[in-house]
Amino acid sequence: MSVKGVYTALSGAMAQSTKLDTIANNLANVNTPAFKRDQQLFQEYLTANEKMPETTQIPRDVASIESFYNMQGGDKSYVDTKGTFTDFSQGGLKPTGNNLDVAIDGKGFFEVATPGGVKLTRAGNFTLDGNGQLVTKDGHPVLRQAEAGADPAGRVIRFTGSGAISIADNGDVFEGTENLGKLSLVTVNNPDSLQKTGSSLYTFKPNIAPDMQNINNPSVKQGFLETSNVNIIQEMSDMITTNRVFESTQKAISAYDQMADKMINVVGKTN
Repeated sequence: MSVKGVYTALSGAMAQSTKLDTIANNLANVNTPAFKRDQQLFQEYLTANEKMPETTQIPRDVASIESFYNMQGGDKSYVDTKGTFTDFSQGGLKPTGNNLDVAIDGKGFFEVATPGGVKLTRAGNFTLDGNGQLVTKDGHPVLRQAEAGADPAGRVIRFTGSGAISIADNGDVFEGTENLGKLSLVTVNNPDSLQKTGSSLYTFKPNIAPDMQNINNPSVKQGFLETSNVNIIQEMSDMITTNRVFESTQKAISAYDQMADKMINVVGKTN
């Protein structure tokens, strides 16, 4: 029984360690524009659930000690990491005074072109590259809205320096009085199908077909940036709780280890 308990406690310690890593990453990105916090999800895993109904052992003698203690595998319970959940709730809007900063007010993502294909982002801290193209902080071209299937290379937004840059609330991009097109903003019908790829970019998880559509009337704010949706107080509170649970699992592992030691060195020798 003590060996089973050690593995159960160990699975709990590993789960809390993973949760601590996630909380630490959230705190590290508290000042990252448009960062969305992550949260670990766990579930109880019972080895009895692996058994087919026809293999379940039915006690022959309900009055026997063996039948009374037969748990059908239900005593083997572990903590299983179910996955990481991203909270896509809106962050605050912070004025910057930079006319190349754009914040999305509401749902949606910007489309950007990367060497790995078109990806999505909420971070609107844009800039201009040497060719006058509107790009992300990592140099990925920001795309304008176009018909489905259009080549991303033909959807870049390029300025010539002939006029002031302005971006309307509906996403229309102007250089002076010339309309260069509308920023491509899309909604994802199932945000849980997205995964982070680094640098505030998202793509769809493997084996999941992209399910998104253009936002024809988006709401964006020029001269603003969306802030991270990380709540420092909440994260610090979660970190304290997680640390306490982790310490408790360590104590449980130590207790099971002492029990095993007594069984081997004390009980075993008396027999």
